[in-house]
Amino acid sequence: MQAVILAGGLGTRLQSVTKDMPKPMARIAGVPYLEYQLRLLQQQAILDIVMLTGYLGEQIESYFSHGSRFGLSIRYSRESTPLGTGGALREAGHLLAESFLVIYGDSYLPIRYAEVLTHLESYTATGVVVIYDNRFGDTSVRNNIAVDENSRVIRYEKGPAGDPALTHVEAGVLAFRRRVLDLVPSTGVVSLENEVYPKLIARKELLAWPTQQRFYDIGTPERLQAIGGLFT
Repeated sequence: MQAVILAGGLGTRLQSVTKDMPKPMARIAGVPYLEYQLRLLQQQAILDIVMLTGYLGEQIESYFSHGSRFGLSIRYSRESTPLGTGGALREAGHLLAESFLVIYGDSYLPIRYAEVLTHLESYTATGVVVIYDNRFGDTSVRNNIAVDENSRVIRYEKGPAGDPALTHVEAGVLAFRRRVLDLVPSTGVVSLENEVYPKLIARKELLAWPTQQRFYDIGTPERLQAIGGLFT
């Protein structure tokens, strides 16, 4: 199994902590956050890692190298300029397996990742997004996903709070077939959320995989502090 980690964000809301480092390298108990994420993958025998780096990406590459110290095989695709989540995936196309996980480098969701890939491969859909119902525990992130009775995503929108049609929030883990790259424009900055999700939704090819395990992210100093309790 392969996991692709989006680790190229600028982390503008976390600059008080990460002005001299990429956001996934923010320390928790003296250890880069990204190391905890990689440890979880290694424990689940997901050993083929593709790291999509950008801003100060050389720090990630220097620290983790080829992954042997962590029992992993890590390869890198580094953006020279920001290309967005979809653009970063496009640039790494030559490294991607026929099906793979995508994990946001600032989000932590301790679930059985193999089940998400199995769900994808049990259907003809191109993608699966793991979703969480905030009623199980407030994540301080607004709901942005609506699903139908067949657990297909029918709407993705980062709209105003309180929209009753948006019942879940994206939990930071996805699975794709490699053919998703056919939907990514060949040049320029591309957002998976804004440009690829709508195409998948229109084709009824984006499935939802609900979890009751809340996710954590390190997007702000307050959220970084909250996630620290998981590892200390």
